Amino acid sequence: MGELTFPAIEIAWPRRGDGDPIVDLLYAALDDFQPIALEPRLEAPSSTLDLHEIWRVFFRSSSQRDHAATALRAQQFTRRLTRIVAIEVPDDGWARRSQENLRAVRAGRIVVAPPWDASATSTEDLSVVIDPSTGFGTGHHETTRLCLMLLQQVRVAGRDVIDVGTGSGVLAIAAATLGAARVTAVDNDPEALRNARENVARNQCEDVVDLLEADLGSLSLPSADIVTANLTAAVLERFAQPLLGLVRSGGTLVISGVGPHDVEALAKPFAELSIEETLHEGGWTAQRLQRPA
Repeated sequence: MGELTFPAIEIAWPRRGDGDPIVDLLYAALDDFQPIALEPRLEAPSSTLDLHEIWRVFFRSSSQRDHAATALRAQQFTRRLTRIVAIEVPDDGWARRSQENLRAVRAGRIVVAPPWDASATSTEDLSVVIDPSTGFGTGHHETTRLCLMLLQQVRVAGRDVIDVGTGSGVLAIAAATLGAARVTAVDNDPEALRNARENVARNQCEDVVDLLEADLGSLSLPSADIVTANLTAAVLERFAQPLLGLVRSGGTLVISGVGPHDVEALAKPFAELSIEETLHEGGWTAQRLQRPA
């Protein structure tokens, strides 16, 4: 048998220190192609003393990888990149290595921690333990933290919740931890649902969280009191009507995965809901929308 490899893109650019806007632009551009992991490192090319940021971005299929590389090359901001190369990476433990330095992060009362740092929480915290596996949704991305903050602004206890694009299950588990009566966690990726299922069991909320494999375009569910959708601007705009149909009278919709520049474009498709709160962090935006009772 041949050596197991994973399709990836290797990206490089000259380092400009913390807060470099190209990082958020890359996250946004790549997210549409469902990357499963990102392995960052620094490199000093022999021809210069300047440090370069290097990302290896992994995908489940060569097709997703190739489409992502093509889309990146078409972006104006990627002129700063010195490398966009499609590669095959041997399975040498990169998935665990890319996540092993993660530590617990806080969003309000909720602390999201990997299993190896779960002791970082205190008795006053609401703990959500997430094994990152090969997926995003560890709580370390700004959009996840923003959604967690907005989720804590509404009454969750005793209410029905739908989490669309659940990924690792972090928002669904957080809702269960906040006392939701029932949470339906939806994703179209079987591998993400496998990881979410393990995380649901790890947090002992199997009696509250139901996992469903489905596409948003064909999703048929009863409406809920609270709907969370940490997706991308393009997906939110395209599937605004199905998402709106999930929010019952007086209910709440939490959306994220967008930049501040996307908010105006999303105002029209979600106009039937009122904007109750808008939060920003690190070039990302999340909103809490309300349907009239």
